[in-house]
Parts: sequence; structure tokens; C-alpha cells
Amino acid sequence: MSINLCRDLAHALDPVAFAQDRLGFDPDPWQRRMLRSERRKAALNCCRQSGKSTSTSVLALHTAIYDPGSLVLLIAPALRQSRELFGKVLSFRERLEPSEVLEEDNRLSCTFASGSRIVCLPGDPKTVRGFSAPALVIEDEAAQVDDAMTAAVRPMLAVSNGRLILMSTPFGRRGHFYETWENGDDDWERIEITAEQCPRISADFLKTERAEIGETLFQQEYRCQFIDSNTSAFSSALIDGALSDEFRPFV
Repeated sequence: MSINLCRDLAHALDPVAFAQDRLGFDPDPWQRRMLRSERRKAALNCCRQSGKSTSTSVLALHTAIYDPGSLVLLIAPALRQSRELFGKVLSFRERLEPSEVLEEDNRLSCTFASGSRIVCLPGDPKTVRGFSAPALVIEDEAAQVDDAMTAAVRPMLAVSNGRLILMSTPFGRRGHFYETWENGDDDWERIEITAEQCPRISADFLKTERAEIGETLFQQEYRCQFIDSNTSAFSSALIDGALSDEFRPFV
């Protein structure tokens, strides 16, 4: 077996080796865990600038290259956001040597010579119903994606046995991302990365941010905490209590 063939086999089996050798990207420990995971469902509760978009872009490209004929869907609340993620995938593709041939390349999708496709979509359930059997679905800013979008995606994964990755910073104690993180079954792999765990975010920056944006927003954006909106008339705890069947009668 030739050296090149052995190396290509190693890259196919290990996305981390692929990232290091072919993309010049050395993942953080948590990113290595995510890239090497064999779990079909993952929830990434990560602070801003932690590298969640970068690592999932590597996974999207790896899937398209080493799973011929596969479909990868990139979903976000708005098309602009999913295009940002798609742009990171294309940036990594440009680093490849040898390069991967594209049969089609436009602003919203690309098709590889192997038949694999990467498509970016807004968080509108009507946009996803024309697709079937994705190998990988990456939902960016999942806390702000409409629950109906995820409801439209999940049946497709049941047929393909594809992988679903929800990644986001928290956005209140509501929605499918929050419910998955708090109440999802054990099949979900949960990864939480706060700003203090990210080597690219300095303590001085966090000190300034905390003073300028306030404690509530700081805990949400940098500490990955699910916090009730200040505009809510009632807290989640009060609402949950009101809906409970357990009560004590008045005497």
C-alpha cells in the first residue's frame, strides 16, 4: 500500500488527522472530542468565539469528501448566518492539497465530483422539505432556530441514520435547544465550553465585557447559562409550578 493511500485512509478514519494534515488546523481538546465522536446527536453549548463554527465546518467538509454522495445541510435562523458557516467550509476547502474538484459551486451550495453536496439554508421549515436522507445536519445558533425547523429535519435523519449537531450560545429557557440540553435523552452528547475554557479569550477581555454588558448577558454569552428574558412577565420556575399537577390544597 502506498504512503499516499495510507495517509488518505488515516484521514478518512480520523477527522482530527484530516484537519491537522490537510487543513493546517489543530483543534482544541473539546473540538477533537466532537470531531472523533461516533454519537449521532450532539449539543454544543459554547460561548462566542469558542470555535464551534470552525470545528463543525471541518466536520462538514470531511463528511462531503469521505462519504461519497452524502448530503450535508447547514441551517441557521437566517440565510446570512448559514452562508457564514458555508463560507468557512469553502475556506477550508481552498486549503486542500491536492484540491477537491467541484461539479457545482454557488453562493448557497456546492457539489463535489463524488456527488456529495453541502447546502446552506435559512431556519424556515419550508426550505428543508425538498431534501432527503442527509448524512449530517448542522444547526447553527440553534437556540434561535424555530422549533418547527427541527421538527421538519428529524424525520429525514431517521431514514438516513444521519448525524445532527445543534450548536449555540443559550437564548433563554425555552425552545428545542434548551429542552435538548436540559431534558434530552442519554443519546445526546453534550459539550459545554465557557469563555474561561477558550485559550483565545483573555481574562482582561472578559473582565471588561462583564463590566460593560452586565452580569445577566455575560452569564449567557460567556458562561453558557440559560437565563430567563428580562422581558418575561413570569420566570420559567413560576410557569413550571403553575403547570404542575402537584399542589397543596388550601385549608
